[in-house]
Amino acid sequence: MKIYDVSMTISPDIQVYKNKEEKKPVFSNASNFSNSTAYETNVKLNLHTGTHMDFPLHMIENGKTSDTLDLQQLIRKVKVLDLTHVKEVIDAKDLKKFDLQNDDFVLLKTHNSYEETFNYNFVYLNQDAATYLKHLDVKGVGIDALGIERDQKGHPTHHILMEKDIIIIEGLRLKEVKEGSYMMYALPIKMASVEALLLSVILVEESYD
Repeated sequence: MKIYDVSMTISPDIQVYKNKEEKKPVFSNASNFSNSTAYETNVKLNLHTGTHMDFPLHMIENGKTSDTLDLQQLIRKVKVLDLTHVKEVIDAKDLKKFDLQNDDFVLLKTHNSYEETFNYNFVYLNQDAATYLKHLDVKGVGIDALGIERDQKGHPTHHILMEKDIIIIEGLRLKEVKEGSYMMYALPIKMASVEALLLSVILVEESYD
């Protein structure tokens, strides 16, 4: 059995979307041994920092929130798809090369996983690919970018997936993970009524056939 932690490490210098300074987490000391008997740290961060999952409210007014979280969909078998050959955008034709089935949960490995700084030209999933996954009735899709799409007018990829209740995970680190099937344990910090949750994502390599 081999275990992969495919989560981003949250630190003050973590890459954030479009390198926006206001999106960077801020760590501060709440108490230390010069003024207290205990050491504590405060952290201020955006819920879309690092590895996280989106809920419909992120893109849809009055959309569903973290209150609808179903952990059964986050502890399950997943398929890692090697798309490192894709230069800019994942299209439907790229996904049709794989044997994808109804109820699959797919994780998209691209050259994003090999970049430690934000790339404005990161590989993303386009509208046609999202529509293809919707028609397949997949349960979830994860990608190794901080966004599943970039600057698409009207955010069609998000909308297509969210309106079908397909889980979206962003910010994965899949550099060390080969294409294949894994058991995923994606555990969020439990928070009420928000549009995103931070995730710690573990993949376990075993035989599940």
